[in-house]
Parts: sequence; structure tokens; C-alpha cells
Amino acid sequence: MADILKIYTRYRSCLWILLLTLSVKYANGLTCYCQGHCPYDNFNGTCEARPFSQCFAAVEEVYNPDTGLPEPEYTYGCLPPEEKGLMQCKGHLVPHLVPKSIQCCHESDHCNRLLSPMYEIRSTTPDPNSGFGSDQNVHYLALLVSGTASVIILFVMVVCVYVHYKRKEDKRQVSIIKAPCAPYLGGNSTIKDMVDHSQSSGSGSGLPLLVQRTIAKQLVMGHSIGKGRYGEVWMAKWREEKVAVKVFFTTEEASWFRETDIYQTVLMRHSHILGFIAADIKGTGSWTQMLLITDYHELGSLHDFLQQYAPDGVAAGRLAFTAASGLAHLHTEIFGTRGKPAIAHRDIKSKNILVKRDWTCAIADFGLAVRYISESQEIDIAPNTRVGTRRYMAPEVLDESLNKFAFEAFKAADIYSFGLVLWEIARRCNTASSTISEIITDESQEKLVTYGPDDYQQPYYDCVPSDPSFDDMYNVVCVKKVRPDIQPHWLAEEVIQRQIKHLHYFIVYKIHFVFPSSPSKH
Repeated sequence: MADILKIYTRYRSCLWILLLTLSVKYANGLTCYCQGHCPYDNFNGTCEARPFSQCFAAVEEVYNPDTGLPEPEYTYGCLPPEEKGLMQCKGHLVPHLVPKSIQCCHESDHCNRLLSPMYEIRSTTPDPNSGFGSDQNVHYLALLVSGTASVIILFVMVVCVYVHYKRKEDKRQVSIIKAPCAPYLGGNSTIKDMVDHSQSSGSGSGLPLLVQRTIAKQLVMGHSIGKGRYGEVWMAKWREEKVAVKVFFTTEEASWFRETDIYQTVLMRHSHILGFIAADIKGTGSWTQMLLITDYHELGSLHDFLQQYAPDGVAAGRLAFTAASGLAHLHTEIFGTRGKPAIAHRDIKSKNILVKRDWTCAIADFGLAVRYISESQEIDIAPNTRVGTRRYMAPEVLDESLNKFAFEAFKAADIYSFGLVLWEIARRCNTASSTISEIITDESQEKLVTYGPDDYQQPYYDCVPSDPSFDDMYNVVCVKKVRPDIQPHWLAEEVIQRQIKHLHYFIVYKIHFVFPSSPSKH
């Protein structure tokens, strides 16, 4: 009996020691086996659990893309001692949409390595006790299918009726639109035919908007023929007719709007103003093209023409007269029901005057133009950050003394600029006596001097750089009061003499108009 009592006492002591050891271990924390849920700084497959934490082993059904079948995926790790850790250990008691299970332990280090949780495999066979195949459920299913089919059929019927009505309405709209455009867009209509028809039967302000947009869409772009500060000019074709297309930069939208508006002024069309055909805006959300379509003149601008050709006296007079005729039409107000307001160009220069095939001129580029409406005495100046060409600016523009409330001041500035254009023509004039020779005698010898057409130069070429600044022009024109020279040998031709008289009015007299107390230098 004593032996039995002794054995019992030893057994109980060992049991208490074991329980005490486990309690201390549980209180001090565990070392758990980890796989799939290891901390980022542990690479040896273990994780250190905090006191009163547990180790876990979990399994979840995942899809294997290689086999195309579901299979179990095991993960191991540590759970925190908080309540959420305890709740996770009981997660296998709750059904999951994706089969999964978990088991926890805290008896010893790495105790979770021996755990093998299992989840319940889903069955693809319907449960006979679920009631899915009952008559009531079949009735509900049939009702759902029939209701869905009815809604779909009704929707299809509504769409068909709408499409039929839309097509019918589109055909009616096309017939309405095409009716007034038939005289313009007939199969054999040329641009001249359309313009003549619009002048005789329309408002005199250009082609109808739809016709303009149709022409713009039918253009076949050719090659670039010029580029400036505000856009690029292309040669294009419409029905095998050559046209010029000015493509404005996206930053010059105001210039496009203004020039289009001026071109479509009533009674604006004139033989010595560039013929306007159409205007349109093309593009998508990412890019935009603003197009201005006009007559095409292969000789280019007067600036380019004078560099290539030296016209005789008659041709020079024709260039000057036709350019002046176009400017006069701009400046003149036409009264009447369909009258035309007076227009000042504000950027007259040889680059903005085009030369036609018959060596006559046409004025172009109205992005800076202003209109004067005499009835309301209103000067219509479009909001535009663009400024004119500094080389051709009148003195009152350079010194900022121009009266913006007096339309005559804008016309006078145009006249000054046009005088410089006449000077360019006169400089290149090749007279009948272009090989005039005269003997000049000085104290030491006699020299035979032969005069011919001068090389082309821009006004003030000998006073300012090729791209003068505003201050450069102000200093030369306003401070020094310099004006372009009139060469003595220009007077050898009668036509040039007549042009000199115009130059005298346009340039020399202009000095007294602006500076009444200052004598002319030349």
C-alpha cells in the first residue's frame, strides 16, 4: 500500500511539472512552423508567436490552371492572442462558399506541422432533399424564363420601331438639305459656277455653309506652298480644280474666325481681293484643323514675284493699280439694303498681296481687319492678340498715337503701308531704257554709269535688320524720320514718274500728316 501511494505521489508531481512547463511555454510564446503566411523577415520556415498565441494549419480549395481541377492548398503560421485569433481557430465550424478549414494548437513548438485539417468536398450531384426538382420550383423557374423572354422581345420590338423611324427621318432630312444645294454641288459644277450662283441668288456673302463644309470634306491635299507665323498654306484639289488651303495653327483660332467673318461680309467679293471659297473646322478630340479655302494663284505673293521677275513700266503700273483697286474697295462703304461696311486691312505688305496669272494683284489675309459701321458709328475690332508686321507699321502705330476711335486713322495707316509696297514695285521696275547710260564727270575722270532694275529689297532694308524689333522701327521711322529713298534713275520712265507721284502722296505726304512740323528727309 505504501508503494502504491509513493508511485501515485511521484506521478502527480510529474503531471504538475508537465502542466507547469506547458503553461510557462504557452505564456512565454511559441515557435510555429510557417508556410505561406511567414513574416517578411523570416526565411527558415518558422515564426515567433507572442504569449498566449496559437499555431495554425489551414487548407483551402484552389483551382489549378495546369490540371484544370480544384485541389487543396495548405498554409501554416501563427495566430495573434487577441479575440480575432480565437475566432479564426473556430472558422471551420462555419460553412464557406470556397471550401476551407483550419486547426490550431499551442502544446509545443512546431505543433502545427503535424496538423492535417480537412474540408468537406463539394458534390456536383443535386441533393434530393433540397427540393430543387419539386413542382413548385419548376413553376417558379418557368415563370422567370417566360418573363425574361417577354421583356427581351418587347425591347427588340421597340428598337426595331425606333430604327425604322430614324432611317425614314434621316432620308427626309437629306432630301431637305440637298434640295437648296443642288445648284451648287451638281456633277459638273465648278467653283466659279457656284460662286457666281451665290452672288446672283444668295446674300452676296459667299457659299452656303453646307456647301462650304462639303467642299472641305472633299479636298485632296497636295503640297505645302508657304508657312508663316499664323499657319501654313497648302495647294489642294477639289474636283481637279486647284485651290489654296490655309491651315491655321490651333493657337490662332481668333485669326481664323476673324478672317472667315471678314471674307463673308456682304459684297466683299472683288476681282482684286483674294477669292474666298469655303471655311471649315475639321478634327477629333485630340487635334483640330481650321481651314480657309481660297483661289489658288501659282505666282504666289508679290514679295515672291518681285524677287523672280522685274516687270516693265506697264506691268509695274498694272500691279500697282490693281492692288490699289482692291484696297480702295476695302476702304469704301457701300450703302443700301445689302450694303458693305468700310474695312481697314491693318497688315498691308507685299507678302499679303497675291499675283494672278495675268499679272494683276489680289489682297489677302484679313485676320487683323476692322470694320466700320457708319449707321452706329461703331468700329468693329476683333479681340486678337496678333499684331501687324513691324516693318510696315505707320509712324502713328509705332508711337502708339493712333486714334482707335477714328476709322480714318486705320485707313491712313493702310495707305502708309501700301506706299511701301509701291516702293518695292518701283525698285524692281525694268523700264524700256533699263540700260540707260550717262557720263558722270568729276575732277579726275569721266565714268560711264549704266542703270538697270535694282535687286529686290524690303523697305528700310538698309536701316534695320531682317527681322526688326518694335524699337528698331520706332527709332528709324519716328525718331530719325527716315523714309525709303527714291532713286533718280527711276524718273527715266513716264510710268514710273506717275507712280512716283503716288509714292509722294503715300509716303512723303504721310510724314506731314503724322508729323506736321517735321520736314521730309527725302
